[in-house]
Amino acid sequence: MPKTPEQWLEQAAPKKEGGTFKLFLGYAPGVGKTYNMLSEAIRRKSRGEDIVIGVVETHGRKGILELAEKLESLPRKKVEYKGTVFEEMDLDGILARKPAVVLVDELAHTNIEGSKNRKRYEDVLEILDADISVLSTMNVQHLESVAPSVQRISGVTVRETVPDWVMKRVKEVVMADLTPEALQTRMRRGDIYPLDRVEKALSNFFRPGNLIALRELALQEVAQEVDRSLETYLDKEGGERNLGVRERFAVAISSNPAAQQIIGRAARMAKRLDAELYVVYVDIGTDESEANQRSLASNIRYAEGVGAQVMHLKASTVAKAVADFVREKRITQVVFGRSAIKGWKRYLYLSTIHKFLRDAPPVDVHIVTQESS
Repeated sequence: MPKTPEQWLEQAAPKKEGGTFKLFLGYAPGVGKTYNMLSEAIRRKSRGEDIVIGVVETHGRKGILELAEKLESLPRKKVEYKGTVFEEMDLDGILARKPAVVLVDELAHTNIEGSKNRKRYEDVLEILDADISVLSTMNVQHLESVAPSVQRISGVTVRETVPDWVMKRVKEVVMADLTPEALQTRMRRGDIYPLDRVEKALSNFFRPGNLIALRELALQEVAQEVDRSLETYLDKEGGERNLGVRERFAVAISSNPAAQQIIGRAARMAKRLDAELYVVYVDIGTDESEANQRSLASNIRYAEGVGAQVMHLKASTVAKAVADFVREKRITQVVFGRSAIKGWKRYLYLSTIHKFLRDAPPVDVHIVTQESS
């Protein structure tokens, strides 16, 4: 049975001499995450640290290949799936070798079926729990709460994601940064993709507007990690800080798959304010079909993945149930989704919002536009 986020965090919680987790974060392929990770590993090796490569994806890039050759690489494990042999990182081999530090590229990678764990980040958590430090890489679009924003910005669906709760285990985040103009220059030189793929990439994912927006998301994520590091330091050192009321967000959702867009948006808002996040589903008896139940379960899994506390309420009306919840939990900000609806459905939606405002205590309300599914 798969482990829950809480079980993973409890198992991988830092011990007195436990492994540390350093993440090199980027906003697009080619900004230098893997190069920077390898460069740091080589410097640390020169100081006498026992460092090995668990997995590094070179993608045929000459600079990466040259750096990787300067470090010990553990053989990959061969896994057969549907008659084809695939190579994956050898988790058991790493645990048996037990280096001080291991390099694990592409944290969001999905392991081939038949591997010990489904996702590479689960492998990393086991490595950390074995008192082995990890250097890893990831682009910001693979963070679960960011993926819906990336789809809206670029039109690209991010299929491989890392739950936000995994970031709580990261000790240090380093941004591998490059201006969009410099990244496009690398593209045109063929440093990232083969030259026959460059023009298509530059006119799609690597458009200037996409890169600027993705870079901003990555900078925001790093800024939040710095804030959390400062708070941890102040807690440890007993430093003084403002003791205002902590913000608490509540997101009202339905079984509509588009709810994941507003959950992701609310998770980002809450994260910026270091706020608690609740996702509230009110069962009023309209989601009994098998399709709606599947969609609802998917929304709840997504909410748990971004670190929200999910509340399942049963009531006759959504407005009163959410208002009572806001009062009970002392929620400070509420997020509702607004689809492009017309006619009587639009009337019902507006009526629900008005009734909520009438019944709820003073609270900030955000109306987030979502694409209807």
